[in-house]
Amino acid sequence: MECAKHHERIYSWRMLDVTRLRVLVAVARYGSVTAAARELNYAQPSISHHIARLEAETGAQLLQRAGRGVRLTEAGQLLAERAEEIIGRLAAAEAELAANVGLREGRVRLAAFPSALATIVPAAAARLEAETPGLDLTLAEAEPPEALRMLRAGYVDVAVVFRHYQQDCDPSPPSADDEGDGARGTLLLDEPVHLVTPAGRAAKAPGPAAAPAASVTGAAPSPPDLAGYAGHRWIAGRDHCQAQLIRQCALAGFAPKVAFTTDDYVAVQALVAAGLGVATLPGLALRGARHPGIDATPLPGARRYVFAVTYGEPPDPPAAARLITVLAWAARADGAAA
Repeated sequence: MECAKHHERIYSWRMLDVTRLRVLVAVARYGSVTAAARELNYAQPSISHHIARLEAETGAQLLQRAGRGVRLTEAGQLLAERAEEIIGRLAAAEAELAANVGLREGRVRLAAFPSALATIVPAAAARLEAETPGLDLTLAEAEPPEALRMLRAGYVDVAVVFRHYQQDCDPSPPSADDEGDGARGTLLLDEPVHLVTPAGRAAKAPGPAAAPAASVTGAAPSPPDLAGYAGHRWIAGRDHCQAQLIRQCALAGFAPKVAFTTDDYVAVQALVAAGLGVATLPGLALRGARHPGIDATPLPGARRYVFAVTYGEPPDPPAAARLITVLAWAARADGAAA
């Protein structure tokens, strides 16, 4: 009897078609049957057919109507998450095999967050294309959680991500191995995080711990005290960036009044320059665009670590490996040759 049950489980697993799993992952990622069809270059009825067959194979309802669209059921979400892992491992196996026989030198796909796309990625991409005429290079903007999902699902070959670190609070700096589960990271950059205030007004922070301004002799300003800005309005990013700001302010003894929320670092600087609040920004955001109406002072012990992450066992495909090398070159402020 136990043997029969074992064969039944094997049979059920074999019924799960990889193409249909890809369709489910696309619906989960893009939020609708129509968007999934457009992304996969399928006809919409074909998407519906694949989902119907997958539901028949699993014996579970995977989608349900929500207004004019659809949403995944609990079972659908569970299967989509597992399917993403399976597809990512298949893509990693394909990449490893292709690297072994030298078939992937002409294609590399990268996902990176906005300030990296505005700074180190263009320089690295230009150098890579100059070295490899005819290279098929594609770039996508994605915040770290989404970039890692894209990497594991096989949509990209390299993900540029970041992790925050606060000295004297976190036990150790982020490691290139923190992603785990088959993901491997290479440190590209360890950069400061700055307090951004309206130009010339850093000394006007309310409260007893006002931040001192730079001296007229040109000496560097003293490290800012976040507690002196407890009464200010704050401009924050979304999700993990805002969580990091809240954490830093909590360490300084207050909860920030977040009045504006945006991940557009150009807009953040413009709002600060207009006197509408203060903010924190990492070095790459200031390297990408620097508003003349702001002052930026490094926060003591606050760092952001930037990594290039690949998935699967080494070696990486040649184009991906070279891309990481030139990303590291571009990340260095002096641009020394790689």
